[in-house]
Amino acid sequence: VQLQASGGGLVQAGGSLRLSCVASGRVVKINDMGWYRQVPGKETELVASIGAIVGIRYSDSVKGRFTISKDNATNTVYLQMNALKPEDTAVYYCDGAVFDGRLTRLVKGQGTQVTVSS
Repeated sequence: VQLQASGGGLVQAGGSLRLSCVASGRVVKINDMGWYRQVPGKETELVASIGAIVGIRYSDSVKGRFTISKDNATNTVYLQMNALKPEDTAVYYCDGAVFDGRLTRLVKGQGTQVTVSS
């Protein structure tokens, strides 16, 4: 099982981006998935998560601006990011639990760079 994140880029403040995290390989179901962001010198932040048990959660820093969603048909988790701010600049990656029909595997995807200019 692999996770592939994409959708990052350069955007002006106030703009929008949509990140995608696709689970591939032997995937029956995405159980839980989180979008994290990492800035050099700072702690990694969990910005949004979605799961059958925990539901949907957001960090205070993105609440009201970011929306996480999941498409079970395509095994994809999205992060819609609106009203972007320069402080949202970071490497974003997805990390979660994927059921392959036999085991639940913890998988981490590679990052995608988001840069917000002022």
